[in-house]
Amino acid sequence: MSIFTGAWEYLANPDNWSGDTGIGTRILQHLWYSLLAVALAAVIAVPIGLIIGHLRRGQIVVVSLVNALRSLPTLGLLTFLVLLMGLGVMPPILALVILGIPPLLAGTYAGIASVDRDVVDAARAMGMTETQVLLRVEVPNALPLILGGLRNATLQVIATATVAAYVNLGGIGRYIFDGIALYKYDRVVVGAILVAVVALVVDGVLALVVWASVPGTGRLRRTPNLARV
Repeated sequence: MSIFTGAWEYLANPDNWSGDTGIGTRILQHLWYSLLAVALAAVIAVPIGLIIGHLRRGQIVVVSLVNALRSLPTLGLLTFLVLLMGLGVMPPILALVILGIPPLLAGTYAGIASVDRDVVDAARAMGMTETQVLLRVEVPNALPLILGGLRNATLQVIATATVAAYVNLGGIGRYIFDGIALYKYDRVVVGAILVAVVALVVDGVLALVVWASVPGTGRLRRTPNLARV
């Protein structure tokens, strides 16, 4: 029996989808780790990107920080965090948060910085405060790029969240690490297939959200009505 045949038979067996170690539970664990990491990364990266993009200052810092964080190897960072903090959920979550910050920060900054200056100046001329300009003019117009950064960050985190199994946590990565340890390479294929499918489904949903945020007929409206301010 080939590795791929064994993987297909494992996926096709309904018994493998239920229980505490079933495929359904592993997928939910994987999504939970990913959602938590992306949410924490957004809390850190989005406000920084908004401020820097609005003030048009600190661009060099943003580029340097993004490049530095992207160069960090996730597995090496996870190993360091485990040695520093011990086993648990925090080391892999922190590693995934660091992975998710660069695309969120870059997308948010690029979105705010790309807003037409004439629109921003018009909002200021009508008496808007800087906070109102940011939240009611710049953010709505920058939303497609901000959501694009969220999409990229989510996809990267989901694809990399398999490292959580490296420190004995759950998730889809459990199939990969356990399969390697037990020489059951069909389970490795099962893990790879599940990660790819989950990533594609989530990416498809976020792609629709990004599409809906673009100004146009039948989509979310991004241009504020300054006459009502």
